[in-house]
Amino acid sequence: MSSRAIVVDRPGEHRLVTGEVPVPGPGEVLVRVASAGICMSDREVYDGHRDAAYVRYPVVPGHEWSGTVAAVGEGVDPALVGRGTVAEGFRACGVCERCRCGETSLCTGGYAETGFTEPGAFADHLTVPARLLHPLRDDADLRAAALLEPSAVIAAAVRTGRPSPGERVAVVGAGTLGQLAVQLLAASNPAELAVVDPRAARGQLALGFGATAALSPSEAESVNGSFDLVVETAGAATTAASSCLLARRGGRVVLTGMFTAGAVGIDPVHLSLSQLEVRSVFGAPSSAWSDAVRAFGLGLLDPAPLITHEFPLERFGEAVALVGGGDPKTGKVLLSP
Repeated sequence: MSSRAIVVDRPGEHRLVTGEVPVPGPGEVLVRVASAGICMSDREVYDGHRDAAYVRYPVVPGHEWSGTVAAVGEGVDPALVGRGTVAEGFRACGVCERCRCGETSLCTGGYAETGFTEPGAFADHLTVPARLLHPLRDDADLRAAALLEPSAVIAAAVRTGRPSPGERVAVVGAGTLGQLAVQLLAASNPAELAVVDPRAARGQLALGFGATAALSPSEAESVNGSFDLVVETAGAATTAASSCLLARRGGRVVLTGMFTAGAVGIDPVHLSLSQLEVRSVFGAPSSAWSDAVRAFGLGLLDPAPLITHEFPLERFGEAVALVGGGDPKTGKVLLSP
């Protein structure tokens, strides 16, 4: 039996390779991949724009995925075979101070992550440590479950933001992260849940997920200082600063988007006078993964409507070109081996 994988040898160069099915080592499982999402981080790996400290070429990308356990290594419960599952991407050490405090996404034992430094899911199979698995319900939609990695990031942001019933909440950005944020935040029963995005169609989609208002960035300026909680998901040059302006005095801002060099800074005068609480999120700790998987199982999260394109492994080049290509009709792009 053989197994295929997309290998990015260096920026801009990839190939589809066929080899033997990986064998899970002690404490590992072999997963047959069902679906794998392509995100901007994968595009950065392909284009060579990811920080060199956070990628190791040649690499099999793919950190957003779902699949079925096909085999287990020594010391792993054989009852896992046949289970639908997702798994955490960070290979946290589990013993450093940050891991002991539950902050596994801030592990100080050295950076290792599936799809960036370890073989990922743009393949028929992958192996992962069994301790990172989050098994799914038997009736889980594995196609939709491929979006549980970004869902876990948003679950981390929502945990950090501590929404309370009756609060006024804004989500800045209506891409995949923003739409997932709207779904999770709607479950907290806010008095108002506004989404801010220049793309009207994206705003309309958010209304279907529970948003009460869809605003353009210029329209949002008229309600600056109104929101108890602002969750930023866009990672655009100006959205960190504009999110802080949306929050009321004493409000809370959670920055979830991945910003690039040159982004507009937050005004320190406004920050101090407004007594804002500003937090950022990098990846997702184990607890947020658990939150996302539970919410998915309960139907509070429905990522399936965000998927707009699916490709086989052979069409990876076409698929990755769509991500970040600027077409407003492009939502989540999947590879489905």
